[in-house]
Amino acid sequence: MQKDAKAACVKRLNRIEGQVRGLARMVEEDRYCIDIVTQLGAVSAALRKVEEQVLRDHVAHCVEHAIASGDKREQRQKVAELMEVLERAKR
Repeated sequence: MQKDAKAACVKRLNRIEGQVRGLARMVEEDRYCIDIVTQLGAVSAALRKVEEQVLRDHVAHCVEHAIASGDKREQRQKVAELMEVLERAKR
């Protein structure tokens, strides 16, 4: 993973970690269900952003490297990996 993408992901994940701890407190304190669901949505959206960033980095670095290498097997493997992860994301 590229250094700048890695730093951005770690920063986001640390923020998400704090959100999750806040959610646990909300549940422990019997907060209003809709407030909890709203915060769960925010955490899910934040995780999707990290996922997008990691995928962008993967395409910009790993897939680009496979294309530049000229290695057809490696190229097919990287495309197959992307297709798999996109299929999982649909579920």
